Amino acid sequence: MAKTESGSQGKKSCWTKFLFVMTLLIAVFMGLDQIKERWYIFDQNVLQQVAQKNIALYANDTRAMIKNIALDLEKEYPGHIELKEEWVFNNAGGAMGSMYIMHASITEYVIIFGTPVGTEGHTGRYFADDYFIILEGEQWAANAGDLKRIVFKPGEMHHLARGDAQHYKIPEHAWALEYARGWIPLMLPFGFFDAMFSTLDIVSVVNTVRLSAKAIVGELLMGKI
Repeated sequence: MAKTESGSQGKKSCWTKFLFVMTLLIAVFMGLDQIKERWYIFDQNVLQQVAQKNIALYANDTRAMIKNIALDLEKEYPGHIELKEEWVFNNAGGAMGSMYIMHASITEYVIIFGTPVGTEGHTGRYFADDYFIILEGEQWAANAGDLKRIVFKPGEMHHLARGDAQHYKIPEHAWALEYARGWIPLMLPFGFFDAMFSTLDIVSVVNTVRLSAKAIVGELLMGKI
């Protein structure tokens, strides 16, 4: 009887500790969530202006457009842009494309994302705002219940607000400058799930983790969260 009571008290103690830790973590998260803006350095409107400038200059040369967007962003945000292009596949929400990580930190990322063959899927639902600035081609999007698609063309910016989700499609081909601000690590499970449980493309996962970790650590060393 004494052993049963002792075991019951032990379980209650474990649950109490667990609830305490979870409550503490939630409180810390909510507190940090209120001040996360202080760590943002990028402005989506500046990114769109840089994109529009280079669309006008290099509409017929996508490679040159991407290279010069990176150079222009390095001038706007010195020390925070990766100029070396390393491309990796990204499978998420049923869609597939390639991405070049220009910047990654705990609260922001800037990438070039797209595909020359088209794709479609679920955008994901995040603790972050996502800004998708079309450089070439089109992106189609729809909310649940929409009877007509929303079309985004070169120079236009598609804002997926925090907590929202959409069905999207890239018909034929498209490339975009994508910027996310919020809690970037919480986006990773969605970004990796397809590769881990569908495509089994571990090489792409490893390369994505390598490039992201390198960028995030570099930003932390500069005091950028």
